[in-house]
Amino acid sequence: MSISAGERMPDGAFGVMTDAGPGAISSNDLFAGKKVVLVSVPGAFTPTCSMNHLPGFVDHVAELKGKGVDTIACMAVNDVFVMDAWGKDRGVGDDVMMLADGNGDYARALGLEMDGTGFGMGMRGQRFAIVVDDGVATHVAVEEPGQFEVSKAESILAAL
Repeated sequence: MSISAGERMPDGAFGVMTDAGPGAISSNDLFAGKKVVLVSVPGAFTPTCSMNHLPGFVDHVAELKGKGVDTIACMAVNDVFVMDAWGKDRGVGDDVMMLADGNGDYARALGLEMDGTGFGMGMRGQRFAIVVDDGVATHVAVEEPGQFEVSKAESILAAL
C-alpha cells in the first residue's frame, strides 16, 4: 500500500554527498519543521528524468520557494556518487538536494517501488512528487507507467 495524503512520511535515510565525501541525512532531518517537495525519478541520467523532470524543478525553484517550499529534494534508486554527478551535470547547485536511495529502501517504505527489470534497471522508485509539511504528506502525485504529468514542477506548483 502506498503513502497517501495525510499520512506521516516513513522513517528512513538517504545518501548525500558532502564536502567530506558520502554522508547521510535522516528523513526526520529532511522533513521536520519544513515544507519539502520530494521528487522521485526512476533513474539518474535517464531521458525524461534528465531532460524534463529534474530541470523543471530547477527552472521553477523561485516560484516553489515563493509558495513556502523550504527544500526541493530529488531521490532515485542510485548511489550517492551517481546522484552527485547527475546533480552537477544538470546544474542543480544548492537549489535541489540530491538524495540517493541506493537500495530502494525508502521507495519501498513509501510503497512506491517499481520493477524495472524488463528494462535492465532492477527495482527502482516510481516517478512521483510528494509535498511534505513537517513530516506529513499533504499532496501525493504518482505517475501512471510511462506518463509525465502529475509530478512535474508545474503540476506541483498548481497544487501548492
